Amino acid sequence: MKKTMSLCLMVIISIIFSACGTTSTPKDTPATQNPINSNTASPAQPKEVALKIGLPGAYDVTKKEIIDGFKTKYPYIKLEIEEAPWGDFATKITPELAGGTPPDVWFQENAVILSYGKRGVAEDLMPYIEKDLKLDDYTSALFAAKTEDGKVWGIPHGLNPSTMIYNKKLFDDAKIPYPTKDWTYEQMLDIARKLTKDTNGDGKSDVYGLIVTSAITSGWFPWAKSAGGGILDETKTKAIVDDPKTIEGLKQWVDTMKTGLAPTPDVVKVNGGGDQMFGQDKVAMMPLQYSAQAGLNKNFPDLDYDALEMPIGWDGKRVVPLVTNSWVIFSKAKQEVKDAAWEFLKYYLSDEAQQLLAASGAALPVKKSAMEKLDVSTKPQNKLAYANGVEEAGITTDENASWQEWRLAAQPIFTDMYNMVIAPEEGAKRIQTKIQDVLDRNK
Repeated sequence: MKKTMSLCLMVIISIIFSACGTTSTPKDTPATQNPINSNTASPAQPKEVALKIGLPGAYDVTKKEIIDGFKTKYPYIKLEIEEAPWGDFATKITPELAGGTPPDVWFQENAVILSYGKRGVAEDLMPYIEKDLKLDDYTSALFAAKTEDGKVWGIPHGLNPSTMIYNKKLFDDAKIPYPTKDWTYEQMLDIARKLTKDTNGDGKSDVYGLIVTSAITSGWFPWAKSAGGGILDETKTKAIVDDPKTIEGLKQWVDTMKTGLAPTPDVVKVNGGGDQMFGQDKVAMMPLQYSAQAGLNKNFPDLDYDALEMPIGWDGKRVVPLVTNSWVIFSKAKQEVKDAAWEFLKYYLSDEAQQLLAASGAALPVKKSAMEKLDVSTKPQNKLAYANGVEEAGITTDENASWQEWRLAAQPIFTDMYNMVIAPEEGAKRIQTKIQDVLDRNK
């Protein structure tokens, strides 16, 4: 009888506890298996934020698909697009910065961005990069706007490096093998001698093996570096134009015209420019920036040519001049806006956006994986020569915060050197003084 009463009591207690919801979960059953969790909160919706993006050159320079892709992925970031022709944008941004009303994120020439960093209006992006990016995914050009103290004032909008292009017809007619990627300046000049010809017997060359220019990227800068010299030292605070190695490289540059391997400036002018001479089979080899291929293809659709990495210098090193435009975030914007601007830059550096950039043919991407998406349906087919050149030896043209000023001071003298009205030795001395004065004033 006692046992029966005990069993009944246990059943009653069990029923009461079950009704009160106090039955414990078995030890071997995870709590997450409970099918109902009334305490689970809904994910917080991102706070809406307005972001103004500046686009110099509008959608002719920046792919609209990239902007649209960002809008789709980040609907809570409400975009205002400020666009204008490139020159108008550059003029307009100066008073906007003075008044504290520029776009929140925009891009300009890399050297200009470096000057913004010095003035305190550009956000240092290094903390953002270290937090969110895997550096191995990108080329070293990601840090084109990095300064000696480790600050990064911008990230590339696109890369515009140089290669040498060569006219395959002229090589074939002369039965000369196409150059290979390990070629040198010395070999380039030797090939140029073999391809330079007087076809009508008047004692003057009608076909030239090479063409040189007075421009920084395709002219004096790579030639100054070719013998181990340069324009500025590694700190970008001292000029080294009067270094004997720099002078030797500049002499080689001018001697291509003196010896007849390259046309003189007056011959280039008479023939309508270097692109015209190359397209009309009058020049066998020519330096070409990535962005210039579209114009060459448009003007000479049947031209048979290809690209090759810049040659290796006499010092055993290759130098690939690299021009970039860089995105910058306005440092005085509210933090939530700067965070939104960085979300945009992260998207711009993503596979999706970088592949769109690669396919456009307007500039090289900075993400390595996107290099596989380069448009090889147009000439030159070997567009990887640009990409490989950047990865191996891409450098900016000694850009620093005073780059615009010292370059403008030096260019007229380099032009006189190119026109052969002043010897490289004398010109280098004058340029040395001009550049160093600018650098000292901007310390």
